[in-house]
Amino acid sequence: MSRVDPPSAEIVVAGHICLDVIPAMHGGKPGQSIGDLFVPGKLIDIGAAQLSTGGAVPNTGIALHRLGLPVKLMGKVGNDLFGEAILSILRTYGENLADGMIVASGEPSSYSVVISPPGIDRIFLHCTGANDTFSADDVPPEELNGARLFHFGYPPLMRSMYEDGGAELERMLSAAKSRGLTVSLDLARPDPESAAGRADWQTILRRSLPHVDAFLPSFEEILYMLRPAKYAELAERHGSTELLAYADGPLLGSLANELLDMGVAVAALKLGEHGLYVRTTSSAERLRGMGLCAPGDERLEEWRDKELLAPCYRVEVAGTTGAGDCTIAGFLAGLAKGLSVEEVLLGAVGVGACNVEQADAVSGIPGWEDVQRRIAAGWAQREAGLSLPGWSRKPGSGVWSRNDGYEI
Repeated sequence: MSRVDPPSAEIVVAGHICLDVIPAMHGGKPGQSIGDLFVPGKLIDIGAAQLSTGGAVPNTGIALHRLGLPVKLMGKVGNDLFGEAILSILRTYGENLADGMIVASGEPSSYSVVISPPGIDRIFLHCTGANDTFSADDVPPEELNGARLFHFGYPPLMRSMYEDGGAELERMLSAAKSRGLTVSLDLARPDPESAAGRADWQTILRRSLPHVDAFLPSFEEILYMLRPAKYAELAERHGSTELLAYADGPLLGSLANELLDMGVAVAALKLGEHGLYVRTTSSAERLRGMGLCAPGDERLEEWRDKELLAPCYRVEVAGTTGAGDCTIAGFLAGLAKGLSVEEVLLGAVGVGACNVEQADAVSGIPGWEDVQRRIAAGWAQREAGLSLPGWSRKPGSGVWSRNDGYEI
């Protein structure tokens, strides 16, 4: 196992990384399913394969890099051809971006084969590979020197992070928190039939979230983990696991309050095309304890006891790959810059909107100031799109609130 000492960075992004192999697929016949295309003994003519990095580390990390923040990427790959491809792709975005990566001898690199025929739902063949052995020991204290924020992504796709009730995840997060860093965490929705899907996520979150300042899962991920019976009931009733349409203000508030009770200072739930929801603690002491990126005293009341939603900005959508990861990058960038919670929210959905203007995960991300200029120029937003009883919109801000009594 080897690692090159990277330069110090303001933000460390660690966690899941893989190589996405995406064969170009020709169109099927109308009404065909994936099962009609893939039958034993059939030869399927395909085009060239696109290779790209996937996972929280490259998506969120490279987005932060493109926004202009000093970032270090920490993931684990094998010393194989896929691992070499991952490191090579990272270096195309920045000469030093692969320097914090771990190369594990004898372990396979993680990869996904994305089968995406036009007009037919995609399927993914995924090997978790070296992600499964990523541990707290892979984040030694010296790797965090000079950093202010530690972000970790996708523990449900990393076996050592959810085994043993999440003991390794807790050990890693608590170590980063003990060094005074602001700690943020993102999830992924596991296959319900997998070992990760059967893990006791309520226990894992209860032991991990006291060490997390900003928690940024999607609505469906956290509904699956905190309310599995509700998730299953909605999925069965509507015949789908895409459940964003059934989120509303009371359910979001209930989930977020449970997360605050578990110890986080900021619960941010990604809502796809509906935007980003944030609930913050009412404790000024907890906000002050958010580490090196905590809101300053002059900002405390702007962050304390808020319940807000920022709808997405209007754009022509070319693809949604990495949209949630890039929204997180925008959130972390605003947090690191010491902005108000409303400014952070708008920056987050602004970066997410830039992402979906391109088909891939990160090429649409401009510099931070470019995003801010676009927002300041009156970038139109979508409607909130959710039932928000008792909420109102602050005039001119683009943010909805339940607490502040703004007039619509």
